[in-house]
Formats: sequence, structure tokens, C-alpha cells
Amino acid sequence: MVSHRAAYRLTLDRARENSDVARAEGAMLFEVVDACDGWATRQRLTLTLTDRDGNQIESVSDYNTYESRDGTRLRFSLTQTSQGAVTSRTQGEAEVTPQGGTIRYQQPTTREEALPPGTLLPMAHTIAALNAVRAGNRILAVPLFDGTSAEGPQDTTTVMAPWTAAQPQDRFPALAQLGSARMRIAFFDRDAGQQGGGAGTPDYEVSLRYYENGIADELKMDFGEFVVDGRMAELALLPSPC
Repeated sequence: MVSHRAAYRLTLDRARENSDVARAEGAMLFEVVDACDGWATRQRLTLTLTDRDGNQIESVSDYNTYESRDGTRLRFSLTQTSQGAVTSRTQGEAEVTPQGGTIRYQQPTTREEALPPGTLLPMAHTIAALNAVRAGNRILAVPLFDGTSAEGPQDTTTVMAPWTAAQPQDRFPALAQLGSARMRIAFFDRDAGQQGGGAGTPDYEVSLRYYENGIADELKMDFGEFVVDGRMAELALLPSPC
């Protein structure tokens, strides 16, 4: 996993028939820094939606985490705004143990919630998915907690295409000598799955191509009513202080 900063251009890939979304455009900045004993990440996503009547709504999501290198501790914060007004804040800490672990929220309310056994934190999940696909596996199904929801962990199913050897890369030479794999990660509400006897329809899906060093250059984010396409426009490798 390499420290880097990547900027993505976001556009509307498609809107479903029941959607009022006519246009979507925005940008996402993602940064991950090797902090020696852990990983510090920041993701800032700005998205402007235009409906069929021409009305526009701008939303901003600012997400920060610090995850220990052994994948057992996570500090997280997420602030979401719409039209410049804060709509939600989520903040707290999580600890993973062999028995499951605990989330300790500070916002939106102070409370604790248990993690199910086998839960992975976000960087640990990325590493596990890359290791799985390189080992020839095609599916990784685990609980995941990333701090983006005040509802606790989610069930995830990651479906992975076969590992691809290094290919020519004109735009980003740093990726030219690296293998990669395409994968789709579906996120499911745990309570809905337990009550209905199955995972059912995912709350959210993201498809992306991961290179072996953890950089993703192409992604699609499926929000249900519409799908956003993200293409990496800029990439900078960051020096490690370790």
C-alpha cells in the first residue's frame, strides 16, 4: 500500500427510470498517508445533482480516518453538507477483537455498539481483497465497519475479476509496472439481512480497479437511483516518513 493523493472527476454514468436525476458532476479527492504505525486517510467528495426541472443541489462529504496498521483500531469522522448546511456528523472510535469488537460513537450521539466477529476495517478490507484476488479467489464476504454510518457495521460482498498483469499506462507511469484487478463491493444493511433471511438489495455499490499498491484509477458509485462514474485525473505519490 503506497501513500498517495488522487483526484477524480465525477460524471453521471446513468440514471434509473424512477430517478429524477438528469445530471451529476463533481470531484473527489482521496489521500492516504503511511503514518508508520497506521494509515491516515481523507476523502472529500463534492457532487452537484441537477433534476429534470433544472434545479441543482450540491452536497459535500468530508471523511477522515486513522487506522492502525494491524487493523484493530479506527478513529473516524464524517461531515456531510447540503447546499452549505451541515446535514449530519458521525464521529468516534472502533476496536476490533477476536470476539468482534466495539464502536464508541461521540456523534451524532454518545453510545456504544458491538461489532460482529470477523469485522474488517477499511484499509484491512482493501488489503484482504487484494490478497484474495491474487490468491485466485473471486468472492470475499465479511462485515465491514468504515465509520461512514451511524448505524454501525455493514455486511459486504466483494466480487473480484481475475488478476490482470501489468499493462501499458501512458497517463500514470507509476502504475505501468503493476498488476491490477477489477472488483465490485456491495454494502448491505445487517438488520435488514437478518430479518429477511438474506442480504437482498444492496444499499450501495462501488466498482473499481485496484492496482496492487492500493491505488484505484477507475470507479463507479451506485447510489440506487443513479450511478456516478469516477476517473482519476491527477495522481501524486507521497513520501513516507517511516
